[in-house]
Amino acid sequence: MRTQEESICLFAQTTPDKIAAVCGNDSVTYKELWEGILERAQRLKEAGLKAHRPYVFRATQDIDFIKTYCAVHYLKAVAVPLEKGALEVNFQAVKDEVESCEFAPDIVDALYTTGTTGKSKGVMLSETALVSCADNFIADFGYTPELLFIISGPLNHIASLFKMHPVFTIGGTVCILDGLKDMEAFFDVFNLPFKKFATFLVPASIRLIMQFSYDRLCALKDKIDFLETGAAPITQTDMRLLSEALPHSRLFNTLGGTEIGAVCTYNFNDGKYMEGCIGRPMKNSSVEVTPDGNIIVSGLTIMSGYVGDPELSAQVMKGGKIYGADLGYMDEDGMIHLTGRSGDVINVGGFKINPVEVENAAASYPGLKESICVAAQHPVIGTVLKLLVVLEDGYQLDKHALARHIKSKLESHKVPTYYETVNSLQRTYNGKLDRKYYRK
Repeated sequence: MRTQEESICLFAQTTPDKIAAVCGNDSVTYKELWEGILERAQRLKEAGLKAHRPYVFRATQDIDFIKTYCAVHYLKAVAVPLEKGALEVNFQAVKDEVESCEFAPDIVDALYTTGTTGKSKGVMLSETALVSCADNFIADFGYTPELLFIISGPLNHIASLFKMHPVFTIGGTVCILDGLKDMEAFFDVFNLPFKKFATFLVPASIRLIMQFSYDRLCALKDKIDFLETGAAPITQTDMRLLSEALPHSRLFNTLGGTEIGAVCTYNFNDGKYMEGCIGRPMKNSSVEVTPDGNIIVSGLTIMSGYVGDPELSAQVMKGGKIYGADLGYMDEDGMIHLTGRSGDVINVGGFKINPVEVENAAASYPGLKESICVAAQHPVIGTVLKLLVVLEDGYQLDKHALARHIKSKLESHKVPTYYETVNSLQRTYNGKLDRKYYRK
């Protein structure tokens, strides 16, 4: 496997006029992209950037970002992309932190997590991790040179950033969007003259598209080669609806993360729609499930540690393995299933309840757009479950009916005590439910 920059250089010579990237009305060929990377690298070098030193910059959703990101790698420096809207005080704090650190020669990226489960942490990734992650995608998803891959998520996040590498490795094309606020821009991409299309969408974005543009999505059934989701659980109901809309497409639910890379995947367009299933490990990854349900990841895609925090690194990494917060089990066919995250579990009367299970049970209730299950306090019995719900226009909350609906699917101790209608749910920039916000 080649590095991302080696691949762009190769195709700049072998297929120089092929479009490498599209963003709105702008596009660049492989030749133009490589020339832009070299020019940007020269400017960064003249500005004092040296090998193994960090370069902090904002993840603008455009072709210019690709040039900067790859130019940093070309100089053997460390790319530190931050959210494009990051406050200046946060930008400077990260800059101060990384510039005070010494990076090992093999580190090429330091990606800062969103901090939904605590303080934002800088995750150090090696060239081996990047290449191995791209290799996993190519092997399991079947990227081809005819593919146009649509990136709509933030390019400082691994779920979007690491989609460029496999596309450039096989000589395909990436299309960058600035989120999905402009739904017309998303659907306009499918009018471009390409044979195959693919994308990554978090479950919240999938539900948004199916809610407001289901017919338009169905019309793409012969164009979308594959669609990948991850970063948050997707309900069985949404799996089924998406499969009905795209019967010929491969639809992947993937386990991945900044610390572990892309690890497992499951094509849920199989008629089973196994909720929580993430399939089997990819070629460069290994997964173990302990007797108490903790998921342990090892392999070539995992991080090298946290920036400036060897103590935390040692807590998470032991013997070349990542001990994260994901919980799950392996079935008799070797398929791995997620059941939640250890930090999200709510203890109610001695019962440990995964809030995602409650949310999934509620998802098929008529008129319910989305929900989040949180802990609340009862004046007599202590901690109980509370369900915050967002309803479709024209619907009103019938608390008793919703409780009966959930009780028909789950044990009694998993049925929330309180229910409340809200206008929207708090989410991170990456589309995940911000559970930390509701634990305040």
